[in-house]
Amino acid sequence: MTISISRRRLIMSMSALGLSGLLAPSVLAQTAKAKLVVIGGGFGGATAARFAKRLLPSLSVTLVEPNANYVACPFSNLVIGGLRSIEQQTFSYGALSAEGITIVRAMARDVDAAAKIVTLDNGTTLNYDRLILSPGIDFRWDALQGYDQAASEQLPHAWKAGAQTELLRKQLQAMDDGGVVAISVTAAPFRCPPGPYERASLIAYYLKKNKPKSKLLILDSNEKFSKQGLFTTSWKNLYGDMVEWRAASNDGRVNRVEANSKTLHTDFESLKADVANIIPPQHAGVIAQRVRAASDSGWCPINATTFESTLVPNVHVIGDASIASPMPKSAFSANAQAKVCAIQIVRLLTGLDAEATTLANTCFSYVAEDKAISVSGVYSNEGGQFANMPGAGGVSPADLSISFQQQEAAQAADWFKAITGEAFS
Repeated sequence: MTISISRRRLIMSMSALGLSGLLAPSVLAQTAKAKLVVIGGGFGGATAARFAKRLLPSLSVTLVEPNANYVACPFSNLVIGGLRSIEQQTFSYGALSAEGITIVRAMARDVDAAAKIVTLDNGTTLNYDRLILSPGIDFRWDALQGYDQAASEQLPHAWKAGAQTELLRKQLQAMDDGGVVAISVTAAPFRCPPGPYERASLIAYYLKKNKPKSKLLILDSNEKFSKQGLFTTSWKNLYGDMVEWRAASNDGRVNRVEANSKTLHTDFESLKADVANIIPPQHAGVIAQRVRAASDSGWCPINATTFESTLVPNVHVIGDASIASPMPKSAFSANAQAKVCAIQIVRLLTGLDAEATTLANTCFSYVAEDKAISVSGVYSNEGGQFANMPGAGGVSPADLSISFQQQEAAQAADWFKAITGEAFS
């Protein structure tokens, strides 16, 4: 199913609508002495903290984040492809402080849900009435034989933006023309479903421009992937036979790696790469495990209307850590969820019942410097369950006209400016 530019703009704007319409003016005018603590300063946590404070200015809002700056994952593949600097991905929390949000630079070590107390790694404790967890993802270092944190210094994952992004970029720069780049994709679910394939596109773009004798091999633990037809057509049109994708059933699943030799082992083959990007298995951030908000799946089940954990009362989980299917684990989703969660928490703190609403997501993926594709979805959260809205959403047109892809890239840039502005500016 395809959607027009105007339809997509409508979908993109839905999550940015004045959702405060769910709050009566009398509620917004109330004074609340409650305390909200937000753990994690990414697109979910930063947005939730800002929106909650704006909706209820008397609310005490504390954001717990160990890093002085946030390095964004969206658009970081452009850094790897040599089209963007890491500085353009980096944002401070100054604007949040200016709005009266307390920024605590520390790591959340534990949560006593019964006492409603967060303990930080420096020994400090924070009391809360409601807690939002937006910890993103952490890696299951023991899940892929041979791949641990030390190995990531030779076989970068670059699935958390920053030093790893730059490391992968430098390895590509240092590789001789005619080398082999391998990307190992873990089985779903993982952060940003189209991300590995956008990365492949932009690495191929870099190779074609700078090292045209090289080869890019995608070893996938999945049988299919987001926007597959659009990606594979783009690869063929733009990069010819430079890109090869292997599904799990085509011996694409990597089950062991050797970091020193950059060797990837599948069930039937051992492949030596010049540059190897390992996207490892993931689960909800460690603090979610310690709070016991994560199930045996490694992810956090929630009530879709309020985003409150179904395992731990008064704790809400948003973004990549949550189980929000069919919403994907994306920055767009985290931003939309953060706004809705902030509204529902303010409603609950001021004595109102939660109300169902509508959320949206659009995932843009660059396939070249000035070309992109997208997939959109619209979701209801009535009755505490997420569901696709029938007839809404869709993907870029299959004909992949250059002009349309260029418009998609321009919209992607506009979206990134808007979402970073909402969270950090």
